[in-house]
Amino acid sequence: MEDHLEQLYQDIILDHSKRPRHEHDMNPCTGRAEGYNPICGDKVTVFVRVADGKISEASFIGEGCAISRASASIMTTLLSGLTPEQAHSKAKEIYELLTQAEDPVVDLIETGEIAALAGVRKFPARIKCATLAWHALEDALTSDPTT
Repeated sequence: MEDHLEQLYQDIILDHSKRPRHEHDMNPCTGRAEGYNPICGDKVTVFVRVADGKISEASFIGEGCAISRASASIMTTLLSGLTPEQAHSKAKEIYELLTQAEDPVVDLIETGEIAALAGVRKFPARIKCATLAWHALEDALTSDPTT
């Protein structure tokens, strides 16, 4: 059963990497931030539009490995309708999922496609790839896109 789940998680990562959701520039936006991982060369720019206290749209543009692109794609599918505070909490959940000492118990039904990122824990050098877009998101939520 565990092998079946690992294959499913890999399929989710590959699907989001090959066919990323919400990969486009956004103008106008209320927040924008760039992320760069000099170790592997991954680059991402995250865009958010907040209206009436909620994220109405999120997108990204970037280049990098499958994990980096898939994580950004998964992230942008989850943000619509969340408040910035909820988005920060979601980012914190991702960091904890990937860095906590004990192996987490993740349920695809409960956590959705975020569960697919849990496999990155086996490759510590790739954790920065999986969190790059999330760090950029947090910066985008507090940025002024006109500067």
